[in-house]
Amino acid sequence: MQMENLRELYVDELKDLYNAEKQLIKALPKMAKNATSPELKEAFTNHLAETENQVARLEQIFEMLGQSPRGKRCVGMEGLIEEANELLEEDVQEDVLDAGLISKAQHVEHYEIAGYGTCRTYALTLGENEQAELLQETLNEEENADKLLTALAESSINIEAAVADEEEEEEESGRSDREVRRAVASERSAGGRKSGGARKRSRSSASEARAR
Repeated sequence: MQMENLRELYVDELKDLYNAEKQLIKALPKMAKNATSPELKEAFTNHLAETENQVARLEQIFEMLGQSPRGKRCVGMEGLIEEANELLEEDVQEDVLDAGLISKAQHVEHYEIAGYGTCRTYALTLGENEQAELLQETLNEEENADKLLTALAESSINIEAAVADEEEEEEESGRSDREVRRAVASERSAGGRKSGGARKRSRSSASEARAR
C-alpha cells in the first residue's frame, strides 16, 4: 500500500493498533489463567475489560473516518504474544513465572503506549480533536496499567521470586551437603571392612607361623 500523506499513515497506524488489541483480547485470558498471584490475575482480567472498551473506541474513530478497521496484521503484537507463550511453555517456579508475566505484559503496554501516543499526535496535527481525545483516554489507561504492573512487581512479586530463588539455592546446597556426608560415611564404612579383613588375615598368618 502506497501512503502519500499523514492521514493515510494515521489510518494505517490505527489499523495496526486495532489488530493489536484484537490479538491481546485472545491472549489476556491465558495470561490471567496462568498467573498464580491473585492480584496479578485481577490486573489481567481488569485490563481485558479495558481492552474491549479500547477496541470499541477505535471502531468509533474508524466510523468517524469512514474507514474499515480491518485489513492489517500487527506483527509487533504477534511477536510479543509469542514471547509470552514461550515463557508459559518453560518449566518455571510459580513466583518466577508471575515476575516473567509482568515483564511480558509491560513489553505489551510500552508497545501500545508508543502506538497510541503517536496516533494521538497525528490526530491533533490533522485537526481531529475528538479522535485525539478518544486516543488519549486509551493512552491514559495503558499508562495506568503499566504503573499497576510495576507496583505489583516491586511490592511483592519480584521479591517473592527472589526469595524463591534463594530457597532453591539453599535446598540445592542442603542436598549437596547430604550427598557429601553420605559419601564420607560410605568411604569410612568401606575402609573399616577392609581394615577388619586385613587384621583377620594377619591373625591367621601368625597362627600358621606358630603351628610350624
